[in-house]
Amino acid sequence: MYQRILVATDGSDLSRTAVNSAIELAAAIGAELVALYVVPRYPVSYFEGGITISVEDIARTEKQWNDKGQAVVDSVRQEAEARGVKAQAVVAQSDLVAESIMATAKKHNCDLVVMASHGRKGIKRVLLGSETQHVLTHSTVPVLVLR
Repeated sequence: MYQRILVATDGSDLSRTAVNSAIELAAAIGAELVALYVVPRYPVSYFEGGITISVEDIARTEKQWNDKGQAVVDSVRQEAEARGVKAQAVVAQSDLVAESIMATAKKHNCDLVVMASHGRKGIKRVLLGSETQHVLTHSTVPVLVLR
């Protein structure tokens, strides 16, 4: 069936549903797991002209975000391995979350992407955007969406 499953997580309670389901599925079918956390880049242009932020402060903030992401995926990897699932922990740095998810799936030869969704509809979905929707409609591999 599936050989390698990518699970996208941001460490939230909502994404925990996707992580738990991905680990269960991988364990049941003998697949490997790739846990991904996408770290945004520091929004320098947002503050441009308004306030001065030192390069060191930006680097420190990005390192904190990266460290948090690494801790999240390391935890997923440890949990998966405790259940007998071979797993990798991956942190990607990008402002384009959906694109990063799809690129990581391709890079690691994943044949399924597992994600959570808030299930927003109508104007809320349009205003807030939906990384899950973007992956769902543009991915070249199957996507399992959990609410």
